[in-house]
Amino acid sequence: MDNTKTVIVTGSSRGIGKAIATAFLKEGHNVVVNGRKEFPSDLMDYFNSLPGKAHPIIGDISDSAFAKKLIKETKKTFKQIDVLVNNAGITKDNLIIRMSDEEFNSTIDVNLKGTFYTTKEVAKVMLKQRSGHIINISSVIGVVGNVGQANYAASKAGVIGFTKSVAKELAPRGITANAIAPGFIDSDMTTVLTDEIKEKTLNLIPLNRLGQAEDIAETVQFLSNQNYITGQVIHVDGGMVMNG
Repeated sequence: MDNTKTVIVTGSSRGIGKAIATAFLKEGHNVVVNGRKEFPSDLMDYFNSLPGKAHPIIGDISDSAFAKKLIKETKKTFKQIDVLVNNAGITKDNLIIRMSDEEFNSTIDVNLKGTFYTTKEVAKVMLKQRSGHIINISSVIGVVGNVGQANYAASKAGVIGFTKSVAKELAPRGITANAIAPGFIDSDMTTVLTDEIKEKTLNLIPLNRLGQAEDIAETVQFLSNQNYITGQVIHVDGGMVMNG
């Protein structure tokens, strides 16, 4: 019996998305990797060295026409879609009194509307299959908020409410929808923080360390194998949310 899955991972050129794509490729699955720009040749060489099949589809998921293309091309290439991971996201931080319309709107467009566009299209495929897993990457910031990130918090809180609603709609056909809320993950964004900010951040985390992208990838893999978990938000944050 062929247990190969077809998985779409948006925003998979670096960080959490890259780790998620890598985890599925290591297990031998078909993985559609996505980014707004062409993937560097060394990254594609790495993906192609793994047991699974990596298939890049380049475009911006905040464009509804591209979201349709992403799902259509994936279905045409692999005949089915088992897992959609909505990971693509941006930050444009600013204090609310200084935040521009563009900073607010573009963050909502990618993080929330992009998740809506891809989910809407993949739901049509999964409903016919009567199976599938939708996994949306939210954030602890969408749960507790953060200074200078009203736009990001709004987008990620929206993803949580969206996920719960989609879970209720699609459950009768055996489709699950869950969200993961990462805490502070060791990444390009955290390496530029000052030592003072890093120390303050670690004080908020009971486990007293930053998370790794692989921690999120492992949770995604877990949810992709569960047929009786849906509508949930799993915090992968070292206990940060417990401290408010």
